[in-house]
Amino acid sequence: MIDEILALGFDRVELSHGMSVSLLPGILGRVKEKAVTVAGLHNFFPAPLDVRGDSPDAFQFTSHRPAERRRALDLSKRTIDQAASFGARYVVLHMGSVPLFRSKDGSRLLEARARRGFLDSREYAELKGKIVRRRRRLAPLYVERALIALRELADYAGGTGVTLGVEARSHLEQVPDEEEMELFMREFADVPHVGYWHDFGHVQRKHNLLLLDHRQFLERMRPYLVGGHVNDVRWPDRDHRVPFDGGVDFEGLCALFTPEMPLTWELSSSRSAGEIAAAAVRWEALIGK
Repeated sequence: MIDEILALGFDRVELSHGMSVSLLPGILGRVKEKAVTVAGLHNFFPAPLDVRGDSPDAFQFTSHRPAERRRALDLSKRTIDQAASFGARYVVLHMGSVPLFRSKDGSRLLEARARRGFLDSREYAELKGKIVRRRRRLAPLYVERALIALRELADYAGGTGVTLGVEARSHLEQVPDEEEMELFMREFADVPHVGYWHDFGHVQRKHNLLLLDHRQFLERMRPYLVGGHVNDVRWPDRDHRVPFDGGVDFEGLCALFTPEMPLTWELSSSRSAGEIAAAAVRWEALIGK
C-alpha cells in the first residue's frame, strides 16, 4: 500500500480508520526506512478488533450508552498515542451525531429529492425546514456530550505535539453542524492543539443541498483552520472523487489555507492510479500559484 502511494509521487500519508492492526508492521517498516512520513491519523487508528469493515462512527461520543462513550474516548486516546509514536502532526476526529429518524437520516431524504430535481421546489424547502428545526430541538444534549469528550481529549493530547482537528461533516444529523463548530472553536480558541479540520467534500455536499455556502463557511472558520481533506463531489452527494472531477472550487478555496497546513487527499478506493496521477499534476500547479 505504501509503495503504491510512493509510486504516485506522494511522500506523506494519513493513516485512517479502517486500517487493520495487521497492516502496522509493514507501515512501521517503511517509516523506519524513512521511505514515507506519517503526516497524521484519522480516528480510530488502527481499527478496533471488534469492528468489521471501515466504521469510524462505530463508537460515538454522543451515544446514550455511557460504556460506548467511554470506549470512544479510550480508542481516541490510543489513536493520539499512536500519532505521537509516529511523530504525526494531527489526529482527525468525528464528534458524533443527533438521531433524527429511525429509517433514513435527514440528509439522505434531502439528497434523494435533489437527485429527482426538486431542489428548487416548495416541497424541498418545507422538508429542509422541518429537518433543520427537528435537529435544532434535539441537538443540545448531544452537543454537550461531544464537548465533554473534546475537553477530555484536549487535556490528554496536551504536550504530545499532536493537534486535534474537529472535522466538518457531510450530514445534518452529524455533530457539530456549522453553528456548533463555531461554538466548539470559540471554547478552544486559547488551546493551540485544537482546531478546525475542513473536508472539502463534506462541506460541498451541504453546499449542494442549499444548507450553507462553502466559501462563506470556510472564511468564517479560517481563524481556527488547521488542515483539510481534499476530495471532490459529483453533484449532489458523490464525494471522495479526485480533485477537479466535480463541483468544488479548489482554486478559490485553497487560497484560504496557509502553506504549512496539511491538505490530505482522501479518495474513494474506486479511483484509479491514472486519475490520481493526472489530478496530482494539476494540483501541484494550483498550489504552486
